[in-house]
Amino acid sequence: MAGRNPYTISFGKIPSKYLSRNSIIDSITEELEYDSPDEQVFKLTGIRGTGKTVTLTAIERYFREQDDWIVVDIRSDSEIISEIVAKLYSEIPFITSFVDASLNLSAFGIGLNLSKKSPVASIDYALEALLEHMKKHGKKLLITIDEARKTKSITGFIQEFQILIRKELPIYAILAGLYEDIESLENADGLTFFLRATKYEMKPLNVTYIRDDYKNTLGVSYEEAEKMAFMTKGYAYAYQALGKYMWDYKAKELTDEVLKSFDEILADKVYKKIWSELAPNDRWFLQFIAKKDSMPVSELLEMTRKSHSEWSIPRARLKEKGIIDVESRGVIKLLLPRFKEFIDTQL
Repeated sequence: MAGRNPYTISFGKIPSKYLSRNSIIDSITEELEYDSPDEQVFKLTGIRGTGKTVTLTAIERYFREQDDWIVVDIRSDSEIISEIVAKLYSEIPFITSFVDASLNLSAFGIGLNLSKKSPVASIDYALEALLEHMKKHGKKLLITIDEARKTKSITGFIQEFQILIRKELPIYAILAGLYEDIESLENADGLTFFLRATKYEMKPLNVTYIRDDYKNTLGVSYEEAEKMAFMTKGYAYAYQALGKYMWDYKAKELTDEVLKSFDEILADKVYKKIWSELAPNDRWFLQFIAKKDSMPVSELLEMTRKSHSEWSIPRARLKEKGIIDVESRGVIKLLLPRFKEFIDTQL
């Protein structure tokens, strides 16, 4: 295989070869393109490595190409409203000229110090004024926040967001974050509006698409491509990592060398972090669950000599973190590829 490796293991970077979340991207872009969208904020959630950042980046790229949209990406740990106003001022010419002529934002270190105008006392008011100006020019603002989690700044932004949309101002937002981080925001006091917002979960990729991609891109046999695809379990980061090492080693079938590199990158980039954040009791149950890809609950309780009530809390936490699937009644499925092998090394 000649040329540049089309797969990447860099988080957040859109690789040249990837399976996009078209249904999610299309749903959000179509909704926001309506003249009067029913939704103005969306949530993307999932465990590490499921493609949240790549999906968010794809949506950003789409709207950056639309003349009537302005896209501002914000760090979750920043003073969000101040950051939005500063970026609008520094990056959007018609906003820059409006601020320089009409608003004294010197108190926030933004724009010119207009001695003839009193300084604006509230950054919230400044953002409202900018949105009014954008509305007159037929422009809409999309705010994107990756790795969103419960902070004073984000809760303040969401509360202000509610006020702005009640005033029918053209502001929209997409927040991406881990299951537990998005849930903590949803359950925060005063953020019922955010709880009701549409949430998209990063489900496993279609294994058939992965198989066909491996077959066509790597030149492996149908049977080998299918074996590889099922090994990834549709986990987006695993799909990229396995493809990368098959390409790097010019392999036409799974080898010990490929599997070793595959296991190491999953452990270093994803699994060690996930494992470190688990409660001791959750880890204890996982060592039994990982013995099989699929296990009846009755078998787990028999092995562990625990009751349903003792299992209920770890079950809820492991499900919430996207580690197990319990949708089939009475059955537990491990969602992460080769997680058993990782757990064996930890024990």
